[in-house]
Amino acid sequence: MTPISMTPNAARRVAEIAIKLGKEPVLRLSVEGGGCSGFQYRFGLAESIEADDIRAQGDGASLVVDPISLDLVRGSAVDFVESLGGKSFKVTNPQAQAGCGCGSSFSV
Repeated sequence: MTPISMTPNAARRVAEIAIKLGKEPVLRLSVEGGGCSGFQYRFGLAESIEADDIRAQGDGASLVVDPISLDLVRGSAVDFVESLGGKSFKVTNPQAQAGCGCGSSFSV
């Protein structure tokens, strides 16, 4: 089992963004300290892929996570959701004990 996964919705959205920007369809997920719950998720197209990055394949796109961030998101799934609140990537993180209302930060 891969330590992290990406839904087909997320993979399609990454591919769409990458085509528009003329970049490789590789989404980088990282975790930083901060946010209202202690840690926050950061998303962006990967500028490079490091040798120790963990990579998950999606349909037409990839997801990469550095080993330090992976410790905080292991077992998670990255999705792309559209709701009344807007469009965004969302992490379903089984390790998160609490989160904020917008879903961009969490605590463990």
